[in-house]
Amino acid sequence: MPQQHPRETATAPDTARTRLAHRCRGLTEARWFALAVFAVILLNAALLGVETYPGLAAQWHHGLRLAEHACLAVFTAEILLRLAAHADRPRDFLKDPWNLFDLAVVLCAFLPLVRENATVLRLLRLARVLRTARFLPQLRVVLVAVARSLPGTLSFLLVGTLLLYVYAMVGWVLFGHADPQHYGSLGRAALTLFLLMTLDGIGDAVHAGLEVSRWSLLYYASYVLLASFVLVNVLIGVVLTSLDEAREMERDDPPAPPRVPAPAEDRHDLLERIGAARRALDDLERGLAAAPPTPAAQPDLDRSFS
Repeated sequence: MPQQHPRETATAPDTARTRLAHRCRGLTEARWFALAVFAVILLNAALLGVETYPGLAAQWHHGLRLAEHACLAVFTAEILLRLAAHADRPRDFLKDPWNLFDLAVVLCAFLPLVRENATVLRLLRLARVLRTARFLPQLRVVLVAVARSLPGTLSFLLVGTLLLYVYAMVGWVLFGHADPQHYGSLGRAALTLFLLMTLDGIGDAVHAGLEVSRWSLLYYASYVLLASFVLVNVLIGVVLTSLDEAREMERDDPPAPPRVPAPAEDRHDLLERIGAARRALDDLERGLAAAPPTPAAQPDLDRSFS
């Protein structure tokens, strides 16, 4: 009985896994599948909106619960199909942050602590709305840009906080006694200046400041110039730069074309041919090992050493 090669035993599971991944990938990459999941996400968002009306929520309580369970079943089936589509390459599933986000959102819905807390469950259902970014490339670019702009935004907040603190202290010194309602303490002064950053009520503040001192015009002019123009433009520049980087990432990372495996009949025929070739090579090797050396080869061998 010919000895079975170890590679032949490992080929069958790999073939079944690849076939499963190919079928599930063809399903998850279909346009109707994406549209169906997108419609369920919108339905989930609509259900959340209906639950904010006490009368409708009380009247349709049973139907809303059934619809919520149906949405959860669809999302669970979707993530299972996406996992099966990466059966031949599981690491690729974990490399995509959107896959990890979808998996976390679905798995958290089955945790006992989450299901018992109505507030956390509603927030989790609200997070499902963000999954629309998977099906809307422009929205995905915006979300990536927002994430990439966070370091620059934190630096902007640090500089803005320092500027607000300095001007709040100066405002407390200048207008603390004359206008205690707006500058009576550091907190009130900071809140007043934060609201003035949007230029809302700046005219009334300038007129009130002129009644105290003419130097208040320089105070408000320098604050508006730095806070409302310089810092805001810096923040806009950070966001625009991050948006350009996100677009470049989306352009440089095209979706990989699906790998189409050979049909099952051709693969089975190919495996049989490989097995037959291996058996033929084994028979030839055994025949060469059992055959005695030819006499004519000995003189040639001696002549080569002489």
